[in-house]
Amino acid sequence: MPDFNTSCGMIEMDIHGMTRRQAKTHLEALLCGAGRSVYRVRVIHGYRGGTELRDMVRKEIAKNPKVLRVELGLNPGETELVLRELF
Repeated sequence: MPDFNTSCGMIEMDIHGMTRRQAKTHLEALLCGAGRSVYRVRVIHGYRGGTELRDMVRKEIAKNPKVLRVELGLNPGETELVLRELF
C-alpha cells in the first residue's frame, strides 16, 4: 500500500521503491477517488535512483483529465499535480 498523507485538501503520496506500473496504478486510483476537497497531489518520486518514475508522473499522469497542471518545485524529487485552483 502506498504511503500518503492528507492535509487541508492536499494529498502527499510517496512512490519510492515502486515499479513504474505500480506507481501509475496507485496514482490513477488516487486521482479517480479524489474528492472535491482535494486540490493538489504532491508526488514524492525521488531523483537519485533514476528518472523513470519522475518522467511517468510528469508526462503520463499529467495527462489525466483531473490534472489541471503540473508544478515543479525546488525539490527535484517531488512533483505537484494541481487538480483545481484553491480560490
